[in-house]
Amino acid sequence: MSPSEATLGTAVVTGASAGIGAATAGSLRRAGFNVVIGARRMDALRAVAEPIGARALPLDVTDPDSVLAFCAEIPACTVLVNNAGGALGLDPIADSVDERWIEMFERNVLGTMRMMRAMLPKLVASGDGRMVTVGSTAAHGVYEGGAGYTSAKHAQRALSETLRLEILGQPVRVIEIDPGMVETEFSLTRFDGDTERAASVYAGVTPLVAEDIADCITWAVTRPSHVNIDSLIVRPRQQAGMKVHRDSTGT
Repeated sequence: MSPSEATLGTAVVTGASAGIGAATAGSLRRAGFNVVIGARRMDALRAVAEPIGARALPLDVTDPDSVLAFCAEIPACTVLVNNAGGALGLDPIADSVDERWIEMFERNVLGTMRMMRAMLPKLVASGDGRMVTVGSTAAHGVYEGGAGYTSAKHAQRALSETLRLEILGQPVRVIEIDPGMVETEFSLTRFDGDTERAASVYAGVTPLVAEDIADCITWAVTRPSHVNIDSLIVRPRQQAGMKVHRDSTGT
């Protein structure tokens, strides 16, 4: 599908150089949207964009100037998918590192807020805007060693819930998609590139994959305009809350 054939407006996806963001970009493009994607890793971003006919622009949601420059390049927007975020480390509170917490709040909370603030007028102007935030089941519970990330995700969820109240009556739907265990680069990033430790997270489990969440996002934004998917929690069958069942091959 060429950009001129898309009929559903423009969808913008942040953190789209890999994982859920990349899969979502492809899914929305196939659904009929023009797609603009942003991330810090431009080589990886272009590799996602070129095969699907999306537009790739540099974006660092932790940098206010980068957010403004990115949004200025997009004249109109129908769907915004706030996907940029992530976890760093698995330290207990007693051993917490300020810099990791600050970075997690910058990525997950302030970055999301900046994108919401910058793109909201364009979503309103579209007449049927949809603002999606990819959160986490960590926004609904806690686990040992995860205080920095769960705190950030709880705060991120509060953004969506508050905005939904603040813009009630305007033509924008505010949607939360909260995945459980998804096998992407998430754990690799969390553990500073330690592939063995990252792989152990999924041992004995059949986790979700990025395409599962992309499918949920695309479904949510293509509902009739009077239907809003406030919050959708998506977990693999082997996960309930923060508890995971591992089969005999697991640890």
